[in-house]
Amino acid sequence: MFIPFFLKLKEAKVPVTLREFLSLLEGMEEGIADYDVEAFYYLARATLIKDERFIDRFDQVFADYFRGVEATGGNADGEAAEPTVLPEEWLRKLAERHLTEEERRQIEALGGFDKLMETLRERLAEQKGRHQGGSKWIGTAGTSPFGAYGYNPEGVRIGQETSRHRRAVKVWDRRDFRNLDDGVELGTRNIKVALKRLRRWVREGAAEELDLSGTIRSTAEHGYLDVQTRPERRNAVKLLMFFDVGGSMDDHIRVVEELFSAARAEFRHMEYFYFHNCLYEGVWKDNRRRRVDITATTDLIRTFGPDYRVVFVGDASMSPYEITQAGGSVEHWNKEAGEAWLARMTGHFRKCIWINPVPESYWGHTTSISMIRRLMSERMYPLTLGGLERATRELSR
Repeated sequence: MFIPFFLKLKEAKVPVTLREFLSLLEGMEEGIADYDVEAFYYLARATLIKDERFIDRFDQVFADYFRGVEATGGNADGEAAEPTVLPEEWLRKLAERHLTEEERRQIEALGGFDKLMETLRERLAEQKGRHQGGSKWIGTAGTSPFGAYGYNPEGVRIGQETSRHRRAVKVWDRRDFRNLDDGVELGTRNIKVALKRLRRWVREGAAEELDLSGTIRSTAEHGYLDVQTRPERRNAVKLLMFFDVGGSMDDHIRVVEELFSAARAEFRHMEYFYFHNCLYEGVWKDNRRRRVDITATTDLIRTFGPDYRVVFVGDASMSPYEITQAGGSVEHWNKEAGEAWLARMTGHFRKCIWINPVPESYWGHTTSISMIRRLMSERMYPLTLGGLERATRELSR
């Protein structure tokens, strides 16, 4: 059972060795992870992964290979296990409600962000128990603005694993995102070719590159071989990239990873950070530590000079409140609106653009995309070959 798993990891270019695989088997023989899938996951990760850069790939292979594997019905002594209690979330999903189009048209929003938050505070103070269905209380499978597995055009999602309609104003859950993989092998070189237009070559460093034309000229002048060297040419463009992760961006992971890989390969002076939906007071470098290792946006403005080219990569698809309202962020209570932070960035850096993986034909149908595009002074480009060519022309001016 474990040999195919080991081979799957190697296919995914995770550098696992036979010695590490034998260590995993030894751990299993010692009973470290008997009858416990979670314990086996941590044992396998500890024995097979020696570099944190490959944890994301390991997680993907593990989830795909062991999908559906559950705990056995007995314990290590062969005794019968206790009766299994179905998790509450399973029961909730059984009641998930799918409304007709006519029912959806009958549901009205509460009347704005402030009214929504005020109503939520009232419900929390009044509600005493669990509710299912209905249109008022915090519960499941209903049309209330608060809860999970129902429908409302503008609400607060509470206790639901993933987004379904992508209409939530706030999400009252802890959500974990994964880092983009900068080792993705591009299926096409088009992105790299487009980014080459942004390069600006200068010669710097030690004189260690053969200057062929200079050598020929000097040899001809002196009558003997006179080898000339010169500093290597290096791309002097400085790039600062911000990647939107999680939520609706999960649909675009592959193409964004290709852009990330190409940019890392082409630009020596490149820094990157992550954000979610809209830029606020903090960004982060590692999605696993995004709640404890935050870089203040003001620090970026103080650290990086105006000559850095700034590229935001995101679908710009969110609640308009996230852009215009203090406290409008879907995940935390931001003290200032997102538009204020975008204004600071575009005011400090001379060249700022936004690259959107959503097809350009859909931009006019999403309010938040139109708002972000206006805040970026119309410098929004699709994540296509033509869009990247237009973007690099803008950054090169």
